Amino acid sequence: MELRIEGLSKTYPNGVQALKNVSLSIPTGMFGLVGPNGAGKSTLMRTIATLQEADTGSIQLESLDVLRNKDGVRRILGYLPQEFGVYPEIEAEEMLNHYAVLKGMHNSRERKAHVLAILNQTNLYQVRKTKLKEFSGGTKQRFGIAQALLGHPQLIIVDEPTAGLDPEERSRFLNLLSEIGENVIVILSTHIVDDVRVLCSRMAIIHEGVLLMADEPANAMGRLKGKVWKKIIAKAELPEYQSKHHVLSNNLFAGKMLIRVLDASQPDASFEPAEPDLEDVYFAAVKNNGN
Repeated sequence: MELRIEGLSKTYPNGVQALKNVSLSIPTGMFGLVGPNGAGKSTLMRTIATLQEADTGSIQLESLDVLRNKDGVRRILGYLPQEFGVYPEIEAEEMLNHYAVLKGMHNSRERKAHVLAILNQTNLYQVRKTKLKEFSGGTKQRFGIAQALLGHPQLIIVDEPTAGLDPEERSRFLNLLSEIGENVIVILSTHIVDDVRVLCSRMAIIHEGVLLMADEPANAMGRLKGKVWKKIIAKAELPEYQSKHHVLSNNLFAGKMLIRVLDASQPDASFEPAEPDLEDVYFAAVKNNGN
């Protein structure tokens, strides 16, 4: 299965052009969509999820026209937005049962079995009788995925799913997403590059509404091989290095500054070679777009 996006553009009434002629192919499996806040990720996700219109372009899921056949898309879509509301006084199992009815599952025996299977898959069975207001952030996110899995969706969209989770909850949630993404299309929209490195076989970077690159993470990092250099400097020296070099990132390290620089050759003998990572790929793409 493949989701094909062609020439998608969207401008809001305030004049902000959120998407600029975006074309992208997304195959079965986990696909990472990376970009800073305001890059256009949520606009793209909401358009695919049939929650808003595009100005121009097309989206096809195999033979299904996503922009024209919204009801058809919603029958095979699972969606976890960045912010989703729940009824705080309702128990998890009851809420999932209600969502399942809304998705057209009217056979009570089949619906109950389906809901229980999803509760087990998302490790929520033990808290199925717990009111949603009592859930922690990580448990609430797992509930969000549980509702997205109702009805055996072929396309699942998750928007910034690990934001605000502690390390243990984040690890548990990423493992769950990895299992889900084996047989369906899962689009993971995030600004956390490491989530994509861990989960996704393919990725794209979007910035200011423009698609900057689409590739396998390993290929993208391979293209920077031998081009990333690192050096520890005094914090006060950072502006000077930024003016002379293509500084990808800078981080405090033992009271000093560790910088990573993009250059086809060693800037000087004081720089050491660095193994490229996905953050280097991200910053190289975004900063080149801004130049």
